[in-house]
Amino acid sequence: MARKNYSDEFRRQAVELYESTPGATVKGIAADLGVERTTLALWLDNLGTGTRTAPDGTRSRSARSVRAPRQNSGAVSEADETPEQRLARLEAENTALRAEKTKLETEREILRQAAKYFGRGDELVTRFQFVADHSDTTSSPRPGWTVKRLCALLDVRRSSFYAWLAAAPTRAARTAADTALAERIRAVHDGDRTCGRPRITAELNDGVEPAERVNHKRIGRVMREHGIAGYRRRRRVRTTIPEPADTTVPDLLGRDFTAQAPNTVYVGDITYLPLADGRNLYLATVIDCYSRRLAGWAIADHMRTDLVADALLAAAADRGSVAGAIFHSDHGSVYTSRVYAELCDRLDVRRLMGAVGSSADNALAESLNATLKREVLQDNAFWPDETTCRRELYRWLTRYNTRRRHSYCRYQTPNTYEASYAATVPEVA
Repeated sequence: MARKNYSDEFRRQAVELYESTPGATVKGIAADLGVERTTLALWLDNLGTGTRTAPDGTRSRSARSVRAPRQNSGAVSEADETPEQRLARLEAENTALRAEKTKLETEREILRQAAKYFGRGDELVTRFQFVADHSDTTSSPRPGWTVKRLCALLDVRRSSFYAWLAAAPTRAARTAADTALAERIRAVHDGDRTCGRPRITAELNDGVEPAERVNHKRIGRVMREHGIAGYRRRRRVRTTIPEPADTTVPDLLGRDFTAQAPNTVYVGDITYLPLADGRNLYLATVIDCYSRRLAGWAIADHMRTDLVADALLAAAADRGSVAGAIFHSDHGSVYTSRVYAELCDRLDVRRLMGAVGSSADNALAESLNATLKREVLQDNAFWPDETTCRRELYRWLTRYNTRRRHSYCRYQTPNTYEASYAATVPEVA
């Protein structure tokens, strides 16, 4: 490398910059000016006043003056200066001020550029990224924008920056893995936009080796970062219309919606399905408490006893027989009617009912109704017409048993959950 030639004025400016900068070091000033440290030290020995500025702004004797005192140590006061000495002093001060101005302008430009990064959030990683993008570690560094100077201005440790820089390949690999996982999540979510983190986790981990399973926290983080979310909606609607008839039916469940085996305990309810023209369709359901399986259901444009009777008959046909089972409902007029009571007696089904006006006593059925409307209607208040309503309800109700993973069933489908029970029951010869 060819040796550079520096003018006398540049040498004096460098010495003045070192002596007037609070807390300056030979190494730091040499790096800022782009000269060798030994070269600057030689200039200080030959041209310096033997003083330096402490970090608090006070002037003191430099340690270098002890090792290499100036040959001309005689101090001249301003009052005794000759015109030539005064001119030289003022030129030195002017040179130092210009150097300080250049330094401040450089620092202002650094901070102005850094503000674009901090606009994304003044986090440690954005400061590291700024240093990486603008320091002499890049292919086109700016003069004087060294790693040391940038880290000092942005208040970060150089060791931390270099550790962050060394981990860049690992971060890139993790980002690529998260992107691939997001595509898998989106594929599951596109099939049913109502499913959230728990069901997506169960779907991705179904049938895979333990080492390849994905933690639910990571899935939740990736979903947040890529804007993937299930649908949530909360609303309260009361559809129970008590009949003034004095029918006494006990409640033996006590809000315990569990069963030891399939086809033993059922719950049911009616919910309304609003249409755009102001009319309603009505859905009656029969739900197995063991697996949450929808054993029977019926849709009609009325809320008469025939509706709940059709749902119970559908459950009997699906199961082959419901003899000996328990059916729990609210005190709606259709469930307390004489016709429905006769049907239950004919099918050998025992009726149980919760308290009047208490949705919690029939919470399992209420929950299914709320889930259905939340996932099918989503942000809509009604279905456009009766045909669309029936078609979408048929699709969802069918998928509920065969595809939709239920949290109660350990995120298996109701059909799969019942099949696992059947596998544990020995066959009767």
